[in-house]
Amino acid sequence: MVLDGEIIVAGPSGLDFDALQQRIHPAESRVRTLAERTPSRFVAFDVIALEGEDLRKEPLNRRRVRLETLLASARPPIHLTPYTRSAAVAAEWFNQFEGAGLDGVIAKSWDSPYVPGKRLWAKIKHQRTADCVVLGWRWDKYGKTLGSLLLGLYDDGGNLHYVGHTSSFDAATRKELLKKLEPLRQEPTAEEMGRRPGGLSRWSRGRDSMDWQGIRPELVCEVAYEKLQSGERFRHAARFLRWRVDKKPGDCGFDQVESPAAFDLDSIFAVRG
Repeated sequence: MVLDGEIIVAGPSGLDFDALQQRIHPAESRVRTLAERTPSRFVAFDVIALEGEDLRKEPLNRRRVRLETLLASARPPIHLTPYTRSAAVAAEWFNQFEGAGLDGVIAKSWDSPYVPGKRLWAKIKHQRTADCVVLGWRWDKYGKTLGSLLLGLYDDGGNLHYVGHTSSFDAATRKELLKKLEPLRQEPTAEEMGRRPGGLSRWSRGRDSMDWQGIRPELVCEVAYEKLQSGERFRHAARFLRWRVDKKPGDCGFDQVESPAAFDLDSIFAVRG
């Protein structure tokens, strides 16, 4: 068989993308340790070949029947993604399932074939906005111009925490931003900063926390984001919307970030259309 699906890792608050990233490791001993510490699961979305039969030209409704039959007796860590043809139910899932770490729902045509390499579906994600303090910038990979703005939020104790970045700027805007930020250069002290940007990771290609430049926390911007991962930082890059010259940096706190009600991840996989 050939299945289309996704590997996930579940944590205390639902899907844990950070723990999943850590499972990608070249050392076998580390892989075995993490497999026990943070076991993964497989969620099947579709079946595209079965017992020598190519099902890609079959419509989704027929492939779904084949997939349900195939996985009728499957048990964790193998799961079948739920589906519905009711817009009302989908809207309910959209709101409820976020509490289990899901960032939206997928909409597919019931009559569509499976076409590799083409996105013949729509992903509907949660979109929210937040006013963030600009706490610095990261250089581009050549170290010559601005790569992204680094964003922060204050906790109740007055500590400024790094929560993510925004990099949706063209070349001309990046140059203008550097001119705007250069006069504000200032390295934050340990007392001023909570969680900091940087730190080595398997995605950093040797870059570390030294390739970012701090500034005085005087600028505020509004960004659009999808989700605050683990209540600490934006899961994906935020999208810059506008400068907020009318807002004080100290007013940019975590209290403006919505926290969805917790929802049990396993109960999602118990749902059948």
